[in-house]
Amino acid sequence: MTERILILDFGSQVTQLIARRVREAGVYCEVVPFNTDTQRIADFAPKGVILSGSPHSVTTVDGPRAPDIVWEMQVPVLGICYGQQTMCAQLGGEVAGSDHREFGRAQLNITEDCQLFDGVWAKGGSDQVWMSHGDRVVRLPDGFHVVAISDGAPFAAIANDTRRMYGVQFHPEVVHTPAGAKLLSNFVHQICGCKGDWTMAAFRDAEISKIRHQVGSGRVICGLSGGVDSSVAAVLIHEAIGDQLTCIFVDHGLLRQGEAEQVVALFRDHYNIPLVHRDASDLFLGQLDGVTDPEVKRKTIGRLFIQVFEEEAKKIGGADFLAQGTLYPDVIESVSFTGGPSVTIKSHHNVGGLPERMNMKLVEPLRELFKDEVRKLGRELGLPEKMIRRHPFPGPGLAIRVPGEITREKLDILRKADAVYLDAIDKAGLYDEIWQAFAVLLPVKTVGVMGDGRTYDYVCALRAVTSTDGMTADFYPFEPAFLGRVATRIINEVKGINRVVYDYTSKPPGTIEWE
Repeated sequence: MTERILILDFGSQVTQLIARRVREAGVYCEVVPFNTDTQRIADFAPKGVILSGSPHSVTTVDGPRAPDIVWEMQVPVLGICYGQQTMCAQLGGEVAGSDHREFGRAQLNITEDCQLFDGVWAKGGSDQVWMSHGDRVVRLPDGFHVVAISDGAPFAAIANDTRRMYGVQFHPEVVHTPAGAKLLSNFVHQICGCKGDWTMAAFRDAEISKIRHQVGSGRVICGLSGGVDSSVAAVLIHEAIGDQLTCIFVDHGLLRQGEAEQVVALFRDHYNIPLVHRDASDLFLGQLDGVTDPEVKRKTIGRLFIQVFEEEAKKIGGADFLAQGTLYPDVIESVSFTGGPSVTIKSHHNVGGLPERMNMKLVEPLRELFKDEVRKLGRELGLPEKMIRRHPFPGPGLAIRVPGEITREKLDILRKADAVYLDAIDKAGLYDEIWQAFAVLLPVKTVGVMGDGRTYDYVCALRAVTSTDGMTADFYPFEPAFLGRVATRIINEVKGINRVVYDYTSKPPGTIEWE
């Protein structure tokens, strides 16, 4: 990873997408707040810098600015939306509020050729882009010239080929700008000169070396959930330090059908990784008896998990390090781009306060990866495809898919319905098109008729969404015939359900999970 691009975040909700596009082009990059320490930027030694969008306005006194080192390093710079505006304002141009704001799809007209457009757009052409701005550049800094315009942005794309600085008012990182990924590839390859050495094989070798250096002769424990992230992290760490790693799998009784058996078979039998399997279902379900509030459910499960994990860790003599499957989006979201807690999206933690309580240091080998990259690493490590392809599964498990009171009977019914649903999706060849799919057992019973007899059973809701990162999501548009077949299978194969409904809600306004 000798070729690196630095992305300065000014608070855009789609900054992560910039990083994804750069990495898809085979170039390593990192996202840091715009006010990151100057020395850290210098030490990172980027081959190019990208300035993100922002909800702020350059025209205000307190609007964030790029640090001066960005203009002094003599590396290529690409400003996107707000990034273009602050580039112009800081280099001697001018930005003002616009009467003609642009939000959504817009038509970009190419007025000049430039290296950023090479092989993508040519002078005289026109193409769709995605805009989201109220301000606009009204005067360019010296050395810049216009290369594209739109109805609401006379400086929609600008270039200074001598200084290798470019700015676009639109967002090339989103899918609604069809040629955007090619533009970003042009920037990192042709303008910054990166050949592209970001591969999973290179990452695997580098991370194994890093883990060995960090851990030394110490012992590591890893909490396994059965999901993709913790599984990949565990296999990677085991490849680095062998039996210095012990995995702890806490079965809280809220897993999907056959999940516990699959985890034990994979890690204890297939990989021969030291594994502690604690069946704590009686403890968890006992503590959840009568609990209906979803937040109380989550807190109860989190508290009990820490308690059981601590108990099992002490039995094996403790450890020096705790391994977690923290991903790059977790890291980005945990950092306030202005340095203040009020604008942090969420504080990330996998297992609460365990490191502090048990005096352990963290090993987080996936903290530089996005979800799709974790799956690629899993394949590089030889994990079974069925494990790698798995949809995300929440830590509280089925507890938040049984709204209201949880009982063993309800959990058994839900497991069976969920298994039928996922089996139908997989057989239809739709599993990999969907970010997450699951069944929910509603605290509602309805009258039905089966075999000329009256039934009074539960309602099952089906949920399936498409997403890139889980922060926003659209419902999956199943064909009505498919939903009809699934409903019939669930009602016929799962005793206790006599009605099936499908959730057409997107996120926002809803959430992916029901609780």
